[in-house]
Amino acid sequence: MGFVKRNATLAAFLFLIIFFSIILPETFLTGRNLFNITQQMSMLMVTACAMTIVMAMGDFDLSVGSMASLVGIVAAVSFRGTGSESASFFVALSIGLIGGALNGFLVSYLNILPFVATLGSLTIFSGCAFLFAGGKTLFGTEIPPHFSAFARGGVPLMSAESFTLTLPNLTIVAAFILLLVWFLLSKKIFGRHLYAIGGNAEAALLAGIDVKRTRLIAFMLSGLGAALAGLMYMSRVASANPTQGAGLMLDAIAAVFIGMTMNHQGEPKVLNTLIGVLFLGILSNGLTQLSVDSYVRDILVGALIIMAVSASRLEKLSR
Repeated sequence: MGFVKRNATLAAFLFLIIFFSIILPETFLTGRNLFNITQQMSMLMVTACAMTIVMAMGDFDLSVGSMASLVGIVAAVSFRGTGSESASFFVALSIGLIGGALNGFLVSYLNILPFVATLGSLTIFSGCAFLFAGGKTLFGTEIPPHFSAFARGGVPLMSAESFTLTLPNLTIVAAFILLLVWFLLSKKIFGRHLYAIGGNAEAALLAGIDVKRTRLIAFMLSGLGAALAGLMYMSRVASANPTQGAGLMLDAIAAVFIGMTMNHQGEPKVLNTLIGVLFLGILSNGLTQLSVDSYVRDILVGALIIMAVSASRLEKLSR
């Protein structure tokens, strides 16, 4: 059953590419559209990597979307106040670390359920974003100019008479984070500790793992990843809005769950999460080109989450 499930996910992914290539022959596989797809997926990839770290130990971080929104606002407000792009960058990342540390403290040391703790921080971060922005969108001179220039740039990979393939700078950042998280989870003791906690937290504690400290660090990394995604999002759209990261949380969870269906142990693996991100990115891009309403896409994403969780649950019951 596990073999069928894993291959069904991969088959569905390949079918999606073929389907949109056939019905959108003039636009889907063009260099410009591939540039847009990879650029659009970059923020989700970073957020999903952060979510994979937390979900590896069986927890959730529902605050990543609101943290991304808050960080974009903080970066813009900081730049407006100091005129320093580097200062706004480090202040924004610091906010991510602090927010992640708050979540980790609530979960690890106060024993509050991750769902409850991060749902509360989600509301706090969202409220702070509206407060700092004055309830409006920040743009123009309030956005660090080099941020936007970086987001628009890329590295040319292939060029032909009617075809140019460019790797966006944001995608390069996302690829670096992907490799970093892969190394952390697959090659370092910290990653093994995360999976041990996810398997059985009490057994991990008896084995000598500092469960509280490990959880705290994992949530801090999640907050840092969400902060970086927020900066990338602000740079790409050259504006900061209190709600612009709202959709990242659901999509990140969906990407991780889709990736989990490709693992016979049902564990979050960052390379499988990549497939989930690509799946959602291609689905969104194709539906947008077909002028399908966004709420239809939301319905499909929700259905994918239910199917992924159900598949994982059925495999565990069949063992």
